[in-house]
Amino acid sequence: MPEEIIRPLSADGVRFSYRVLPHSGPRGVPATEPTLILGGALQGMFGWPQMDDHLGPSADVVTADLPGMGSADPLPAGPSADLLRRAVLAIADDLGAPRLNVFGFSYGTAIAFGFARRHPERVARLALGGVPVHIDAAQVACWERARRQLAAGDREGFAATAADALMCLDAERPVHRRELARRYVRRSFLHALTHSPHAADSLHRALADRPDFSGGLTGVPALVFAGEHDTVTSPARQREFAATIEGSRFLTIEESDHWVVLERAEEVASLVAEFFTGREPAAGPVVLPRQAGARVERR
Repeated sequence: MPEEIIRPLSADGVRFSYRVLPHSGPRGVPATEPTLILGGALQGMFGWPQMDDHLGPSADVVTADLPGMGSADPLPAGPSADLLRRAVLAIADDLGAPRLNVFGFSYGTAIAFGFARRHPERVARLALGGVPVHIDAAQVACWERARRQLAAGDREGFAATAADALMCLDAERPVHRRELARRYVRRSFLHALTHSPHAADSLHRALADRPDFSGGLTGVPALVFAGEHDTVTSPARQREFAATIEGSRFLTIEESDHWVVLERAEEVASLVAEFFTGREPAAGPVVLPRQAGARVERR
């Protein structure tokens, strides 16, 4: 396994860093462009080992602690979307990469989509999973309850409420590794709140800054996928969003919810790796490894 490289950068005076795992392909030449992975509000540069494994043989894998995340400086007051897009551009420029493959999950989809809209010439392919296109009143109320718990110093209560808000807990809907994912998400929230001085602020910003998924996109090959039981934003809403991206593919993954990247980690990593290396999902039913199934639609 090649040694990873961590490089510091700044955007508008806000310091952050990114990590590169150089590709491990046998011929010494990557099969595709560097792949940047942008995760949820508290998912930093070290949370994607499955993507390292699946993409490492084909591409340089790039992860980041963007402003407001992990070891980076906190976000300044005011809207943050432009700053985060400039941070992604700074990574691409520092890599010397004319184009990147970009994978955004959950909160990271807004950054990835916004970057692709602003700089389509710098994006080779775009994959988006668990896109929070629409947050309903019940979700807002749940997050407000979590916010109050955090403000009162109840970190355990906050972690439990926030984790449950992001998961499908309906026993009638099968979710692979549901309890394992639930425990992991709770621990991740607690760890971030304990070890990052601005984790609470980052969470508040992720909830308060309503992402903009309007405007459509052309000229960038795109894949959008959702867990079939995503309760943050329904697959139907995510399908409608995918239809605004010219030529995109939309896919649902069975027995998973919003945390599909945990519940179906190997399947998602394999799917994204295949897409970024040019093996796009075919129209019609697609069966992924393990017990998972998927349904793909072309746009």
